[in-house]
Amino acid sequence: MKTTRSRFLALLAVALAAAPCASALAQQNYPSRSIRLIVPLAAGSTADILSRTVGAELAKALGQTVVVDNKPGAGGTIATAELARSPADGYTIEFASQGTLVFNQALYSKPGYDSVKDIAPIILVGGVSNVMIVPPNSPSRTVADVIAAAKAKPGALTFSSGGSGTSHHMSGVLFGQLTGTQLVHVPYKGAPQGILAVMSGEVDMGFFNTPTVINQIKEGKLKGLAVTSLASSPLMPQLPTMDGTVKGYEVNTWFGFVAPAGTPAPVIARLNAEIGKIISEPAMQEKLGAQGFELAPVQPPAAFGKLIQDDLVKWPPVIKASGAKVD
Repeated sequence: MKTTRSRFLALLAVALAAAPCASALAQQNYPSRSIRLIVPLAAGSTADILSRTVGAELAKALGQTVVVDNKPGAGGTIATAELARSPADGYTIEFASQGTLVFNQALYSKPGYDSVKDIAPIILVGGVSNVMIVPPNSPSRTVADVIAAAKAKPGALTFSSGGSGTSHHMSGVLFGQLTGTQLVHVPYKGAPQGILAVMSGEVDMGFFNTPTVINQIKEGKLKGLAVTSLASSPLMPQLPTMDGTVKGYEVNTWFGFVAPAGTPAPVIARLNAEIGKIISEPAMQEKLGAQGFELAPVQPPAAFGKLIQDDLVKWPPVIKASGAKVD
């Protein structure tokens, strides 16, 4: 009995000693199988377009399949909570947004994850501005017209979004806050549905990412009134900035790759390096720039982490002051 116990302890000691070596070897061989890329927003959304474009190139760089898994719903909290619970091995990552990592922390009392403690930043990819849109037959021709209409009938005008907690939602919240107007938020399952609601006149307006509405505006299916960035859009120079009418108004939503907290630093570094090369390619910048994306300079994971933490200080007071809540 004593011999058996001694043998067991000896084998256990060998196993424990070998574990770090096995872990290190696994990290050196990363990736050795396909990677699941969770996208917390609907197919056809800005996040979906951008993640699939970068994900396809990442698969080539890593020599493994990158499987995009769209999991919309509850403003991205369902998907991000699932990411936080996933094994921290680099085989499950997420293409997260400002909405999923920042806005949701203030909108939901129990989002299911902590954006600092449960999430490991990989790299900031870039961002987009939004466009204030109205139906093509809307009587509003300018931002000032919308403000006047909203003040004439408080609580009567509606705006759509691709879900609570998205930048579309927060753009409307900030607009109401800075103009002293009362708009009614109508969340949809995803950005495509929210945009269709504006096109059909089901709602009075929306604030959607440039890449998802630029073609409809050019085709006359939507009327663009202003961009939410401080600078005019080179793709739609005819549109003024929101700040030109509503002083202090600025919304530029960002996107980036994240992993579960505890993911090994060498794995994070590998992903950061490969994605950094992809977004630095002139051809990629030209391709995505033509769609309204602004790719970020390549930075280490810590820089992305600081951006998340800074926004977690900036946005919650805005959301709290608006009274916006999801649950």
